[in-house]
Amino acid sequence: MKVIPIITAIVVSAFLFLLVFERDTLIGFARSSGANAAEASDKEIAAKDAEITEESAPSPTGVAVVAIHSVAQTIDSAVILRGQTEAARQVTVAAETSGLVASEPLRKGAFVNADEQLCTLDPGTREASLAEARARLTEAEGRVPEAQAAVAEAIARVREAEINLNAAQQLSQDGFASETRLVSAQAAMDAANAGVQRANSGVASARAGIEAAAAAVASAEREIERLTITAPFSGLLETDTAELGSLMQPGTPCATIIQLDPIKLVGFVPEADVSKVNVGAVAGARLTTGEQVQGRVTFVSRSADATTRTFRVEVEVANSDLSISDGRTVEMLVASDGRTAHLIAQSSLTLDDEGVLGVRTIGDDNIAGFMPVTLLRDTAEGVWVTDLPEQVDIITIGQEFVTDGVRVTPTFAEAKG
Repeated sequence: MKVIPIITAIVVSAFLFLLVFERDTLIGFARSSGANAAEASDKEIAAKDAEITEESAPSPTGVAVVAIHSVAQTIDSAVILRGQTEAARQVTVAAETSGLVASEPLRKGAFVNADEQLCTLDPGTREASLAEARARLTEAEGRVPEAQAAVAEAIARVREAEINLNAAQQLSQDGFASETRLVSAQAAMDAANAGVQRANSGVASARAGIEAAAAAVASAEREIERLTITAPFSGLLETDTAELGSLMQPGTPCATIIQLDPIKLVGFVPEADVSKVNVGAVAGARLTTGEQVQGRVTFVSRSADATTRTFRVEVEVANSDLSISDGRTVEMLVASDGRTAHLIAQSSLTLDDEGVLGVRTIGDDNIAGFMPVTLLRDTAEGVWVTDLPEQVDIITIGQEFVTDGVRVTPTFAEAKG
């Protein structure tokens, strides 16, 4: 016979006996044990609450916080702009006269120098027109000596007529000449003067003919010059030049040229920050590829865009290797006048009941207070804030556990800087 089943049977029998015959005694014992345990638990909880209250209660001298003695520093401020690159120059060179293209085309992407030939047109009869104009100029120049000789001859006649008139007047006074002779001498004098005027008009007409012939020569020469279309500046061809044999009319495009050195960075600054950007200010930029460049502001618009209310800003950047193309997205940082600010840990910032960003400071008699700030810049060392006094004690740890007017016991740490 096994022992364990016998012991189990004895224990069960004893429990049934107490449950049936000593039920009241068993219930009283259970109640007494529960009350003692509950009383012990309540005392333990009360003791722990007392410890917590004692630890969290402020000391008579104030709430313990950590703070720093912060002194304002002068930092370089900057305006951040977003924009794109833009060619310094871009022009579509067009024909000024008509004719067939007589030159082989240059392909897009090729680099051309200033005054380099792009398109050449067939001259046609323009050389003959130039020769004719030059012949007329020579003929007009030959008429001038003839006209000048006619003037000299007319002047001589005037002098002769003047002598005859003086003689006729003297003889008429002495009674040796008739009145008819005097009148005839006067008429000869008037005719001689008229001849001088006609001769002078002939000289003027000859000179006018020279000018007209010279203008015709210049026009013919200019028409021949227009047959050769050249690059106005050094740059890259954005399109092929006109194909050989194609007919060009005045205004027909020959090619499009862009200049990428230097290149412009164009951005738009809000009207609230336009006063911070000045011509000549240093500007840095970062392209979408991560490449960084630096230049200077060359233009700030004085007229806002009617739709966006922003002002155009241009920065000129060297691009000798032509690595920066036109139309790329760029982020610019334009330096502006320095401002005084405090460098603090970002965790030191807090909000007041109205949601205003600021810091908790320590005033007279170690009384905590709230001061709003303006966030200037976020750096790896901390954040730069302004709108604070030159020197101020800022709570860096514990600012969330105090309010305005609460006395604190500060422990000062070393400020950033």
